[in-house]
Amino acid sequence: MRSREDIRSLTGPEKAAILVLSLGEDHTAKIFSMMDDEEIKEISQTMANLGTINSSVVERLFVDFADTFHLPIVHLVDQPGFVVGVDAEKAGTIRRGVRALAAVYQAQVPFVSVIVRRVFGVAGAGHGNAQKLNLRFAWPSGDWGSLPIEGGLEAAYRRELEASPDPARLKEEITGRLEAVRSPFRTAEGFGVEKLIDPRDTRPLLTEWVADAYRLVATDLGPSRRPARP
Repeated sequence: MRSREDIRSLTGPEKAAILVLSLGEDHTAKIFSMMDDEEIKEISQTMANLGTINSSVVERLFVDFADTFHLPIVHLVDQPGFVVGVDAEKAGTIRRGVRALAAVYQAQVPFVSVIVRRVFGVAGAGHGNAQKLNLRFAWPSGDWGSLPIEGGLEAAYRRELEASPDPARLKEEITGRLEAVRSPFRTAEGFGVEKLIDPRDTRPLLTEWVADAYRLVATDLGPSRRPARP
């Protein structure tokens, strides 16, 4: 079955079904407990016939839902970047990804990002709106940049590797130089990370942030404002 990519083609029940499926069993049970039998039946039938939904559509739905109902967004980030190459071009990967990024940048609610692993390229940079207040915290396991060393090294040093009498040794030397400077403790400030945190401090930090975020949200009620999207 072909993946559903156009959010405008989704009905209200289909959007609700996608959100419910994405929330997990425990949260879904709580939502169903507040619905009547007919509503549960409709959502369940829609879920069974939903088919494949592109991940970019899911992200847009979540961001738009939070923005519409003025819910602050906590983003736990692990984004290796957009897939590139001929197959990705034919599949329209960048086009779909940019639509998801547009939703993030148009959202008016407070954002906080906790970078837990990878953040690479345009996709990684779209974990929040860099043009407004978007707090960025990171675990020591964070790994970021324009391209990951794995794969990116061959592209960046292609000529040197092809001209070298021992490409494997040269690749190892280059990898060693890059590994020495990729530590998040050395690069956090350059990539706009406000603070490196102990993973154990994540919950209390977010609890404090949410309290501040809801005080801000209370001053900006009313319909969400969104310009045209690509």
